[in-house]
Amino acid sequence: MEKEIYLEGIDPLEFYGVNNVKIDLIKTFFPKLKITARGNSVYVRGDDKEIKKYEKKFALILDHYYQFNILTKEIIRQIMDNVFDELNGNNEVEKDILVFGNNGKPIRARTPNQRVLVEQATKNDLLFAIGPAGTGKTYTAIALAVKALKNREIKRIILSRPAVEAGERLGFLPGDLKEKIDPYLQPLYDALLDMIPAKKVEEFMKDGTIQIAPLAFMRGRTLSNAFVILDEAQNTTVNQIKMFLTRMGLNTKFIITGDVTQIDLPSRESSGLIQAMKILDGIKAVSIIKFDTKDIVRHKLVREIVQAYDKYYSDKNGIKNLKKNTKNE
Repeated sequence: MEKEIYLEGIDPLEFYGVNNVKIDLIKTFFPKLKITARGNSVYVRGDDKEIKKYEKKFALILDHYYQFNILTKEIIRQIMDNVFDELNGNNEVEKDILVFGNNGKPIRARTPNQRVLVEQATKNDLLFAIGPAGTGKTYTAIALAVKALKNREIKRIILSRPAVEAGERLGFLPGDLKEKIDPYLQPLYDALLDMIPAKKVEEFMKDGTIQIAPLAFMRGRTLSNAFVILDEAQNTTVNQIKMFLTRMGLNTKFIITGDVTQIDLPSRESSGLIQAMKILDGIKAVSIIKFDTKDIVRHKLVREIVQAYDKYYSDKNGIKNLKKNTKNE
C-alpha cells in the first residue's frame, strides 16, 4: 500500500531540513516503511497498520508546524518519544493531552520544560515558571488550570497581572473598571478563549468561576479551592509578591510566571519575583522551573530575537567588566 501526504503551504526545505535531516530522523522511527519526500509531497509505502501509525504521528508533526511555524529535530523526538508505548497499545499520546481546545485541537506540553511544569504541578502547590517570551509558560499554566476546573479539582480559576504601566493607578484610564484593566489582561483572555467557548467564559466570569483582576485587587483575600496564576510577576514589587504569596488558602495551587529580562518597574524598585525565588529556593514544596530559548514555540524568529538580545547584553556586560577590571589594575 502507498499513500501520499501533501504539505500545503509549507516550504519543503524548512520542513525536511538541510540535507533532509528532519525527514531522515522521522524515517528512523518507522524502519518498516519506505518514506520518500518529493517537493511538497511525502510518499509512504508498506503495511497498512504501520502506515496508520505513521499517519497519526505525522499529523501531530504537521499540527505543531502549522501552529508554531517551527519544526526542529528536538520537537520531532518529543512527538515521537511515546511511539513504542503507543504501538503496544498504551496510548501515551492521549494521556499527554491537558485539554482539548475549542476547535478540537489537543493542547499538550510541547517542550521539555513545559513537560516539567506539568509534572511538577502534580506534586507541588507553589510553582515558579521563569523564562523568555514565547516559551508557553502562561499558556501551559492556564491549560493546567482549565483541566483542574473541568475535573472538578478546584472551584475557580483566578488570573492576575500587575498593572505596571499605570502604576496600579487605574483611575487615569478611561471607562469602567473592566475597560480599565482589559488592556493588561488581554493575553490571559486570549489563552482562555482558546480552551473554553466564549459564551462559557462569559458565564464563568459572571458567576465568579473565573476571575481576572490586577494584582492590587488581591490584598485582603484568602484564595481557597482555586487555581491561581500570577502572570508577568517580574513586574511585582517586593511587598506585592509577598502579599500575593500569603493569599494561599486550602486546596489551592499557585503558578507564578515571569521573565526577569523584561522588568518594567521604575529603576528605584526591585523585582519581587527575583527576591522571592531566592528566599523560597530550597523549600521542598516549591518548584522553580527555568525555561530557555529551546522552549520557544512562537514564530521561529522569536527564538532568534531572544538569542540575539541575550548575546548583545552578554557581550555588553563582558566589555563593561573588562574595562572595569583593566581600570582597577
